[in-house]
Amino acid sequence: MEIDKQEIVDLLRKEGKDEHVQKALAELPDKIDHEQHAEMLQQKFGIDVGKLAAGAAEKELGKL
Repeated sequence: MEIDKQEIVDLLRKEGKDEHVQKALAELPDKIDHEQHAEMLQQKFGIDVGKLAAGAAEKELGKL
C-alpha cells in the first residue's frame, strides 16, 4: 500500500515528533510503500507501521 508523504508528516506532527518532520520532508519519497520502507519508518521516525497501514486502509475505505 502506498501512503503519501504528507500523511507521514501529519502523523509525526500529531504524535508530537516535530523533530522528525523536516527530516521526513527531506528524506522520504512522495509515495511511501509501507512494506518496503517499514524498517526506515520505524527506526528513523519511530512510526508504528502496522498502525500507519491500518489508518491508511480506514481512510481509503471511508472514500467508498
